[in-house]
Amino acid sequence: MGLECDVARTRTNHIRLMRDTLAVLDYMLDDVSQATATTRRDPNDGDKGWTVAEVVCHLRDFDRIFLDRVQRIVAEDEPKLLGYDHEQLAVDGRYNEQDLRTTLRDLQQSRAEFVTCFQALSEAQWARAGIHAERGRFTLDDALMQVGLHDALHLEQITRILRG
Repeated sequence: MGLECDVARTRTNHIRLMRDTLAVLDYMLDDVSQATATTRRDPNDGDKGWTVAEVVCHLRDFDRIFLDRVQRIVAEDEPKLLGYDHEQLAVDGRYNEQDLRTTLRDLQQSRAEFVTCFQALSEAQWARAGIHAERGRFTLDDALMQVGLHDALHLEQITRILRG
């Protein structure tokens, strides 16, 4: 019983983290202009570094990709989960031309849907997994933890971009 409670508490905390990191992002970007969001680049990557607008678009699309993975894992027996080229998504999606405020609203909406999806999972559904092309067996717990880690990585990146 103790381990099951610890797992449930950990999941609940990670779901809350998924929601709370977006509040941090909103606060960080509250006074960032569209011009700043599309011109300052990640100093660690020089001229090829992403802008704030590109990072926020990436977070939005990452949510959509991961929500699709979670839904497929729940609906299918060990679905094959494809990797994706995030650099190509940025080019194809013309991330740096998108409006920062609209993208933030879209991210908030997709994240709310994602949080609701995770909150609704039964214990039997939590036990399901897919097969990721690059990582092998990929559980719903893996997905949940990866979102929090991914958010933290990109919040740090945005801070670095804005500090220049």
